Amino acid sequence: MPSSTLTRRRFHLSTAAAAASLALPSLAQNAWPTRPIRIVVPYTPGGFTDQMARLVQLGLQQRLGQPVLIDNRPGANSLIGVDAVAKAAPDGSTFGVVIAAYAANTSLYAGKLPYDPRKDLMGVSLMGVSPLLAAVNNDAPFKTGRQLIDYARANPGKISFGSSGNGSAAHLTTELWKALTKTYMVHVPYRGAVPALTDLMGGQIQLFFDAPTGLINQARAGKIRLIGVAGEQRLPAVPHVPTFIEQGFAGFTGSTWAGMLAPAGTPPGVVQRMADEVARIIKSDETRARLDAMGTFPAGSTPQEFDAFIAAETTKWGQVIKTAGVKAE
Repeated sequence: MPSSTLTRRRFHLSTAAAAASLALPSLAQNAWPTRPIRIVVPYTPGGFTDQMARLVQLGLQQRLGQPVLIDNRPGANSLIGVDAVAKAAPDGSTFGVVIAAYAANTSLYAGKLPYDPRKDLMGVSLMGVSPLLAAVNNDAPFKTGRQLIDYARANPGKISFGSSGNGSAAHLTTELWKALTKTYMVHVPYRGAVPALTDLMGGQIQLFFDAPTGLINQARAGKIRLIGVAGEQRLPAVPHVPTFIEQGFAGFTGSTWAGMLAPAGTPPGVVQRMADEVARIIKSDETRARLDAMGTFPAGSTPQEFDAFIAAETTKWGQVIKTAGVKAE
């Protein structure tokens, strides 16, 4: 066989081999997932975080072709569950859903976190944002944000406000409100939103900022009064409730949110695919209707956008924690 023919054959064989080797990572990535996916929720079943995780669970199963399992790991203000995500193998089989407390914990537990949020975890997608609602007891002598402030200034320390715990979105949003309005109110921390809401209805506390899901139904039943939205726009579920910005409190916003994380080192292609699927589900008409009922605005961001969002939230709530002198329980 002529040497030129052998040379051409060797060239074609080597080119084919090179192409095959280059294709292997792509094929492996396209094959993901090859086993069930676990989504860690660092809170008990039934709450906002759990609801958001289950909102995408079925859609992910259908689109990815693998079972998607919700793993509730409550405790220590979400640290236990988040740590489980941080220490999981970065193979695309474990993800986590967190809320605003995740960003606040960086400052609240500075030097004490069992994980490094910058080195051990990476953002996947911001799923939705829920501006907090302010609710007051029906017998409270104020029915609007302005009346609340006037009463608080005239009666320093006589208003007690509840929260679902030190460092929670409810707590920090109220601390921000106090700072902006130059009022003094007494903080009463609870172990969760349900006991705080119970005491609000009973009159033991007079004010409670919380996620809309926990307040809307009670307000419709006439058991509490909603006086404002801590967001830039009204909520479709309660369109009659004005924002605090509309009431004259410029710049006052406070929200909880839900977003998906992955262990650091998870392949970028896998993270991007999961972000794309989450966004597609979140922005679907069916899901948007359910989010409207929850008082949540859909997001569906890129991983890079969510990382930037977390950084901004960490800075914002870190400043509130420092100014108010908030300490971990």
